[in-house]
Amino acid sequence: MIYLFSILTIFAFLAGQQVSKKLRSNVLNPFLIALVIVVALLYFVDIPYQSYYQGNFPLNNLLGISVVALALPFYEQLPQIRKKWKPIVAVLLFSTFVTMFTGVFFAVILGAHQDILATIIPKSVSTPIAIAIAGQIGGSSAITAVGVMIAGLLGSVFGFSILHWLGVRNVRAIGLTMGSVSHALGTGRCMEYSVKTGSYSSIALVACGVLSSIFAPVMYKLAVMLFY
Repeated sequence: MIYLFSILTIFAFLAGQQVSKKLRSNVLNPFLIALVIVVALLYFVDIPYQSYYQGNFPLNNLLGISVVALALPFYEQLPQIRKKWKPIVAVLLFSTFVTMFTGVFFAVILGAHQDILATIIPKSVSTPIAIAIAGQIGGSSAITAVGVMIAGLLGSVFGFSILHWLGVRNVRAIGLTMGSVSHALGTGRCMEYSVKTGSYSSIALVACGVLSSIFAPVMYKLAVMLFY
């Protein structure tokens, strides 16, 4: 049963890739199509999500490994990164604080409970890191995972269009923006655009994850002290 659900997930994604290529649509990306296929199947066959999650154990364990694998494009762009390390660090620090601040801002404005605040602060980092941060500061790991998915999906679908509309053409800027806001899904989209863009996106993905794990507890405590 474990491998059955993993095979189902893989085939759903492959089907999503084929549909996305034929339609040539940024909105209908492979992840979204695979999500619809899996959710529809679970609903109509009446399979509980918990059973599906447990049955996807092999793929779930690959989440952390997939982040480590992004070190390869990072290594390939290392000479360029060394030359531009100061603006890169500045952008990543700014992005980390902005993404966390937006979570705090909307939680406070909408009158959300402290648990929800802790849940949405790490919304813009990769799933394994976000779940760990949420657990550390008292958030719900399940809701955090959904928030991460939504952030990644929206970024991967609309990110390039928004950046082009704003006149952003530099591949470094595009990669850093996509990786810091829409993490793994955005990085995957950047890899389709160009290897260089994907490399900078992977830098942002990893670096923002590390920075968020350091500063998210501080941001949470500060928000609680000021607004709760």
